[in-house]
Amino acid sequence: MDKKPRLSIIIPAYNEAKRLPLTLVDIKKHLEGVDISYEVIVVDNNSKDSTRDIVLRFEHLWPELRLTECKTAGKGAAVRKGMLEAKGDLRAFVDADNSISIDQVIHAMHYAEDGYDVIIGSRNIEGGKRTQPWYRTIPGKMGNLYIQTLVLPGLQDTQCPLKIFSERAAEDIFPVMKIKHWGFDVEVLALAKKFGYKIKEVPANFIDDPNSRMTIKLYIKVLLEVAKVRWWLWINAYKIKSKK
Repeated sequence: MDKKPRLSIIIPAYNEAKRLPLTLVDIKKHLEGVDISYEVIVVDNNSKDSTRDIVLRFEHLWPELRLTECKTAGKGAAVRKGMLEAKGDLRAFVDADNSISIDQVIHAMHYAEDGYDVIIGSRNIEGGKRTQPWYRTIPGKMGNLYIQTLVLPGLQDTQCPLKIFSERAAEDIFPVMKIKHWGFDVEVLALAKKFGYKIKEVPANFIDDPNSRMTIKLYIKVLLEVAKVRWWLWINAYKIKSKK
């Protein structure tokens, strides 16, 4: 792609052969209906199924789509790889299950014009929606209270898979992140605050996938990684200064 895109969409993918095709079709349909230059980057994270082959087949029909690979295991590592390879003025990541539809990203990116360098979807603010069973909703809300208390006071939903970063924010934040797995959402937002970037929460309509890989065990891992982020901030392990 020769022209610098306005929007880069990053999709981390691990064994997503079943869910990814419909997501790509939906993303292509919506992006072709708006006047935005864009690129879509699928980051294959050591998939054992046909995820890579599916993306390569789509590439032949869709010049704006490309596949890259991340050999370091973990969703955080895959998102980092995509963010740093992206060329867009704005860089968003979404999940392969299409739990947050791309039209919500297109709507949310307009907040960048109001001076926000980080825009995140929230299922917990007014206008936000989620279709999740209680046994996933309750741990999520309890986890958010923990995250607010320890690292990110005032942010109502740090784990929603809709996050958009300006080019400068992405290139400041992602090179210094340390978390490679599920807790990276909290870390990148904590780093955004550390750098002094303005964060905007916007309502998100989240559709739960009953085959989601998030379990209680993974929730606990996230909370442990949040504690690590708090410690690293205290000891200035990131070695960064606020832009304020």
